[in-house]
Amino acid sequence: MGPGGIATIIAACSLLVIAIAVSYAVVRIGRLIDEAKISLKTMTDETKPLIEEVTTTVTLVNGPLESLNRITKNAEEVSNKVSGVASSFLDKGGPAVKAVGMILSAAQMKKTRDRKKKAE
Repeated sequence: MGPGGIATIIAACSLLVIAIAVSYAVVRIGRLIDEAKISLKTMTDETKPLIEEVTTTVTLVNGPLESLNRITKNAEEVSNKVSGVASSFLDKGGPAVKAVGMILSAAQMKKTRDRKKKAE
């Protein structure tokens, strides 16, 4: 056996070591992928009921919020109507001004009558 045969045996051994290292890495990566798959399945199985619970909770909370929204809207409409009636009642020349004018006229007439009575 000459120097070429020895070089061939060394090269073959080197390739064998490289092949074993690559196969070891592939097996380890395969196990890692399997573990990741199991972990993902476990996480999915555990979060599915939680997501369903959250969906139910949000649905149950939205019902009263919609009712509260309707109540608030109705209260706003009533407030706007009361504000409109009050502003039209208190406008110049409106019923409030006329009523106050009548009350002042009556008070003035009473004062005038009282003065006349005192003067007599």
